[in-house]
Amino acid sequence: MYSSEERITIFTVPKAFKGHIGIIQQNAINSWKLLRPQPQIILFGNEEGIDDISQKLGVIHVPHIQYNEYGTPLLDDIFRQAQELAKGSILSYVNTDIILLNNFLVAVKQLRSALFHDFLMTGQRTDVNITELLDFDIPTWDTQLHHFALKQGILASVVCMDYFVFPKPLYAEIPAFAVGRGHWDHWIVYYARELGIPVVDATEVVTAIHQNHNYTHLLGGRGAAYVTGEEAKKNAKLAGNVHIFNGSVATWKLTPWGIKKRNSLSAFSSFLVDIPRFAKLLKEVNWNNKSEV
Repeated sequence: MYSSEERITIFTVPKAFKGHIGIIQQNAINSWKLLRPQPQIILFGNEEGIDDISQKLGVIHVPHIQYNEYGTPLLDDIFRQAQELAKGSILSYVNTDIILLNNFLVAVKQLRSALFHDFLMTGQRTDVNITELLDFDIPTWDTQLHHFALKQGILASVVCMDYFVFPKPLYAEIPAFAVGRGHWDHWIVYYARELGIPVVDATEVVTAIHQNHNYTHLLGGRGAAYVTGEEAKKNAKLAGNVHIFNGSVATWKLTPWGIKKRNSLSAFSSFLVDIPRFAKLLKEVNWNNKSEV
């Protein structure tokens, strides 16, 4: 069983620290630094500004990673190195635009106390608009951001997964997915389900704040990143064209009062409830694909 005080390892692959993307990435990493107990944080890649930010914030920087022919980082190498560097037994891949609050570690502690040998924890994010560096010196930053997300944020579709928590050695070996492209996140869930590992939806406990941004860094925009681009298509092939239901719906649910197993009917019902959000996402992806080219 896992120690409740053991440090979790958070790892990520930032984009260049320029403009708005640079701002929201600093916000995200600063929020992770303030979690207690403080996580081990690893930034992968050699994009502009990563080394400077790593030194400024006192986190680990791993510049030497593998890339595909398009210059996009490959997740198999990143996950492997993260497991080798992790000091503890629990890891979490988190997208670098996600602000985490202390309820994230509360959820992890709940799962550590559960009778699971292996697990995968993920959950829906809350989309918000943030354009400036946040002041994390305010003692009540956690509470203020939580209230801000509840008031101003919009809960995203279940297919939008921006963090994954799991123990070693799960995911020590994964396909060579391109980071920031579609399908790999659904494979992560599908793989756990195929192995009979509990997939835990922590949405009711974890406030994962996604700072909205555009996709002008990529030719073809958001649609190319997730669906129409060559890298997205290659990811889909590597994932085996995983069905979106098996790749996004959890088998367990974490609540403030404990963890509950979902039966097939409740899992399917949660998927049906999400259809309006999913339809909105499809519309946004299609619009962005036209407007950001």
